[in-house]
Amino acid sequence: MKRSALSAIVVALSMCAAAQNACEQLSALKIPNTTITLAQSLAAGMFNGPPAPFSEVDISALYKSLPAFCRVVAEVKPTPDSDIKMEVWLPSSRWNGKLQGIGNGGFAGLIDDMQLGMALKAGYAATATDTGHTGSPIDAAWAKGHPEKVVDFGHRGIHEMTRVAKTVVQAFYAKAAQRSYFAGCSDGGREALMEAQRYPEDYDGILAGAPANYWTRLVSLSAADTRVLTADAASYVPAAKIPAIAAAVNAACDEKDSVKDGVLNDPRECKFDPTTIACKGEESDKCLTVAQVATLKTIYAGLVDSKGHQLFPGYVPGAEEGPGGWGVWITGRAAGTGLMAFFAKGYFGDFVYEKPDWDVKTFDVDAALKAAEENTAAALNAIDPDLKAFKARGGKLILYHGWNDPAIPALNTIDYYERVRAKMGAKDADSFVRLYMVPGMQHCGGGPGATSFGEVGYLVFENPQHSIDASLEQWVEKGTAPGTIVASKYEGDDRSHAVMTRPLCVYPEVAKYRGADDTNEAGSFVCTSKER
Repeated sequence: MKRSALSAIVVALSMCAAAQNACEQLSALKIPNTTITLAQSLAAGMFNGPPAPFSEVDISALYKSLPAFCRVVAEVKPTPDSDIKMEVWLPSSRWNGKLQGIGNGGFAGLIDDMQLGMALKAGYAATATDTGHTGSPIDAAWAKGHPEKVVDFGHRGIHEMTRVAKTVVQAFYAKAAQRSYFAGCSDGGREALMEAQRYPEDYDGILAGAPANYWTRLVSLSAADTRVLTADAASYVPAAKIPAIAAAVNAACDEKDSVKDGVLNDPRECKFDPTTIACKGEESDKCLTVAQVATLKTIYAGLVDSKGHQLFPGYVPGAEEGPGGWGVWITGRAAGTGLMAFFAKGYFGDFVYEKPDWDVKTFDVDAALKAAEENTAAALNAIDPDLKAFKARGGKLILYHGWNDPAIPALNTIDYYERVRAKMGAKDADSFVRLYMVPGMQHCGGGPGATSFGEVGYLVFENPQHSIDASLEQWVEKGTAPGTIVASKYEGDDRSHAVMTRPLCVYPEVAKYRGADDTNEAGSFVCTSKER
């Protein structure tokens, strides 16, 4: 063996040993209110993590492809009743100098190893937390009698995770992260906006997908819709009727769209009336009864108080069908089994009233919303449009939402974005905030449209023209504001073959078909302005 090759091996082994020693020494690191329970150096491909929770995706190949890294597990207790578990994964070599924070979903309770691994592979130090409790994202039993845990879930858990992670990064690499980013969708989108609003010093760039930021009103909408769906057997809309509803929506709405392909560029232009498919004679799966028509109108209308004032937007047409559509989130396979029914029962039963046997049929919008906002709004709602402090330190925020979202009405994100522009002024807001509405996208992913664009869950850290996440980083690091992003629809889970591409336009622009070329190619569309 040549001396030069031998020297390179010796250097590599020395660096490896140094990284391992540095990792193990983190177990003695003193951080206020924090106990480091594990500081373990792992060789490449040696991490054996759990399967992806609530998913059929096999992530064992991801684990085997991970580079060598230092895994730090910690418990943070900012109050006597807090128990915030978190992890920081630190590349042993080739760190890109950045920290990636990862958000949660639902009621949290899990640490997302898959997203930690994806960020680690891309060279980031990555951090995630359960926000202070362990369990299923649809289980809220932990909240009953634990107001400090509610605060940890609401906003403190992510902030504490970030504080500790930055300290760990500084100790391991002997220098601070040059840039810090956070990405979350759904509750993670709410967490993202909490960070921008409450803790503007935590992150340089924030990606907020489908944010559940107006938590009290969103889950009140879930309760109102569940109450209507479960009022009696006649009011329930069974899964067997969803295809007929979706077909009627497409028939009514496609003519308002530039391409008749079942993907609505802007569902606000569609005025679908459920009475058009009311049964004229004998009931069947192809039509709706009078009671079912009334139920659908309630779901589309949104949250309305006893005086008829709209408090929260409803679901726009187009989100009804599909594996992640109404059958999962709203109607369920039977009355009261949609995911939003579980969130309504968990939130009002354990957070608001602390009565686990609370019955959604007793829901009264005026009284329930009053109690919800008095008891939990301060901890859970992320609706403050004043982002001056975040802007002042150079922070950048990108929001996105799928038009076909059956969990969180897409109009809510537009409402928040417009409130930020009204509060900060259009020019100031446009200097650091962007919004993208994604045609044909369901809740945080999936749906009939082109829904792969570096979104949360599949962050893509390169190529800003095809990645919303990479666009955010380019904005932060180079000052290049995001423009049109090309989204893809892939054939197969490996995302190797795109069968359709479409442009995602900076809101309020929408993609319009040029009129002559292949409708599956992004270049056949142009982003055009609409009045705000």
